[in-house]
Amino acid sequence: MVRAVRIDRHGGPEELQVIDVEVGDPGPGQIRIRHHAIGLNYIDIYQRSGLYPFPMPLLLGMEGAGVVEAVGEGVTHLKVGDRAAYCGAPPGSYCEARVMPAALVCQLPDAISFETGAAMMLKGLTAQYLLKKTLPVEGLQAGDFVLFHAAAGGVGLIACQWARLLGLQLIATAGSAEKCQLALSRGAAHAIDYRQEDFAARVAEITGGQGLKVVYDSVGRDTWDKSLECLRPFGLMASFGNASGPVPPFAPAVLAKKSLYVTRQTLFNHYNTRERAQAMADDLFAVVASGGVKIDIGQRYALADIRQAHVDLEARKTTGSTILIP
Repeated sequence: MVRAVRIDRHGGPEELQVIDVEVGDPGPGQIRIRHHAIGLNYIDIYQRSGLYPFPMPLLLGMEGAGVVEAVGEGVTHLKVGDRAAYCGAPPGSYCEARVMPAALVCQLPDAISFETGAAMMLKGLTAQYLLKKTLPVEGLQAGDFVLFHAAAGGVGLIACQWARLLGLQLIATAGSAEKCQLALSRGAAHAIDYRQEDFAARVAEITGGQGLKVVYDSVGRDTWDKSLECLRPFGLMASFGNASGPVPPFAPAVLAKKSLYVTRQTLFNHYNTRERAQAMADDLFAVVASGGVKIDIGQRYALADIRQAHVDLEARKTTGSTILIP
């Protein structure tokens, strides 16, 4: 028996229950992993609240790192005793140990700690597919400006560093002067406190009125309209989250004035096969092991304190990545 976090219905943090569950042996294509650290992500909030509905009851959590305890038939890329990290479906990482599909689980290099592995997989792979695969029609070249909302969060701080490695000038937005300073310290070229300034006006000033090729937006409703203002003709609005709520329906005609593109991205359409998962993870592992990207772990909670962790994440009190310790 192991401890795990379950909800029996969608709702607020009060629905999170720490319970005992039985963990069996892995079947074909599966492994059993013993967690040393677990990642906390905003997608967990969406699944708990019902914005992303799931059948009940539901074990939550999309990311973790630990040691492989058992390997099922047909699994060849992992063996008992391997250090491993993963993100992806099905949910269930909020636990001490679990049986899960092996395909999206990757060996964790010795140079990267379990805590870093749990803190970086979902967020780092998100930054990877955004900056390298979710590109405007004209592409991105060194020197180009890009706008990244919520840049002091886990994905944002990784993106600040990775964008700098790619030669991009990342304009960060965040909700306080302290968070803006954090983004600047991690490689953002400019930072805008959206609570104090009109970020669209500041972007126009920074770019000399030229606008941007791309905006990366995980905030959603609160930033949508002004993000569209920031784009130049043929620019790309890349939505990948809804922290402030879903974007309301809009008429495609609003895009016509500048012939804009809009995309709604999710990691799990990119990270969905063994080959793609390994290639993306290898890219992430390389930049982290080299020191080019450092993973900021801003908060650690015991698994038993999962309700408080969700409260703090929703209140935007966190910075960088957050991990749970089983």
